[in-house]
Amino acid sequence: MSKSKALFGVLRQSADAKCTAAIEHAVREAGDRELCRINVLTFAAERGLDEEKVIAAFLHAARLGLFELSWNVLCPGCGGVLNAGATLRTLDREEYDCLLCAAGYQPTLDEMVEVTFTVSQQVRRIGAHNPDTLSEVEYYRQIFWGSGVDLPETLGDSLAEFTVDSIELPPGEKAVLSVQLPNDFVIVFDPVTHGTQFLDVKGETTRERQTLSLVFNKVRAPAGTVEMRPGPLRLTLENRTDRRVLPALWIAADPLHDLLGKRKLFLTAKRLLTNQTFRDIYRADTLDVDQRLKITSLTFLFTDLKGSTALYERVGDLVAYDLVRQHFRVLNEIIAAETGAVVKTMGDAVMATFPTPDRALTAALRMRREMSRINEERQNDDLLLKIGVHEGPCLAVTMNNIQDYFGQTVNVAARVQGLASSHAIFATKQVVEDGKVASMLENSGLRPTMQLVSLRGITDDTTVYAIP
Repeated sequence: MSKSKALFGVLRQSADAKCTAAIEHAVREAGDRELCRINVLTFAAERGLDEEKVIAAFLHAARLGLFELSWNVLCPGCGGVLNAGATLRTLDREEYDCLLCAAGYQPTLDEMVEVTFTVSQQVRRIGAHNPDTLSEVEYYRQIFWGSGVDLPETLGDSLAEFTVDSIELPPGEKAVLSVQLPNDFVIVFDPVTHGTQFLDVKGETTRERQTLSLVFNKVRAPAGTVEMRPGPLRLTLENRTDRRVLPALWIAADPLHDLLGKRKLFLTAKRLLTNQTFRDIYRADTLDVDQRLKITSLTFLFTDLKGSTALYERVGDLVAYDLVRQHFRVLNEIIAAETGAVVKTMGDAVMATFPTPDRALTAALRMRREMSRINEERQNDDLLLKIGVHEGPCLAVTMNNIQDYFGQTVNVAARVQGLASSHAIFATKQVVEDGKVASMLENSGLRPTMQLVSLRGITDDTTVYAIP
């Protein structure tokens, strides 16, 4: 424990004190399951802590080796974890298949990839460090399902509602189950290999014993559907892997669907990539150079100082340099406070990302107010900030040794910023028509003015709004 105490001492120097104390208390007192694939949003809510500070604290803790950070590809249908890796570089497939849902998905960083934290083995040993020691129920809870599935405390009782039978099968062994098939759609499923067999049970009940054999191995291949009749079934199961498997027969009815339908918020990869602490700590150590990961919706904010060349000539290099540095410091603080992150600076310009349009526009309005405040203090208009905001799909990439973004959405956002005056904020239709943004503008008494403009490099005219 002396090593972990020392690491927590270092953590207290870089993370919020309350968050650090909560994490340290959890490591010391919480049950094993609470330290496996921690949903940091739930962790924050249960303790009344600020989400952003909790995320930052866990990121620092992971960097120190107190926790293991995991990027988990999720099935949108059942919430199961299809792939888990220590970095985004493990997302190397164009499509991930969920055999339980019999569906394939192209991974996006919005809702299909979660980020969780598991306590390090060097800090505290928990059952999930050796998943084969977990009970069937805890394997489902801690390993199979992602942190966004809102599982009940009585998960065993919930599973029992739709489970016909189940067994733990050691490596290399066979077993035979004798079960009575109900007149329902039945799924034979193993959460370890994700091996699946669908049984379409229908027709008149038979007294003749039906037989079926299933082999579990490391090859994840759809097994299709077998038609059977209600009645006795002799099910032969063989485990050809080097791990134990946990096959079960489930009735695909309301109790199963109800369990899978209960969801809660979780930390998405998109949100983490737009987190300033993450970008500061991990920098380019996120994606391979050749990776292109899809994000279906991300909001971009571009800023630039108007007349910065004239500013240097008017007030001199030293004064101008200090002013520009102050302007960058203010923008960085506002962007981080609104759950955004600075992607890069280009001269006097800033490119930032936000998970949602309302956060970006809130940041833009705050930036404008702060620049006005600084100008009033100086009794001049030295800092005139041009701001443009746009939302849409993009690709997360690595460019010039930084985690960056690529696509038409980025191009449009940059062009929109070029339209902006020193007072009005320019935002696209996608931003202004966002529900939360519309409410914010109405409550603030701001009346955007619509314009149809031609943007360089964009074929169709673009609808933009000037926010006074």
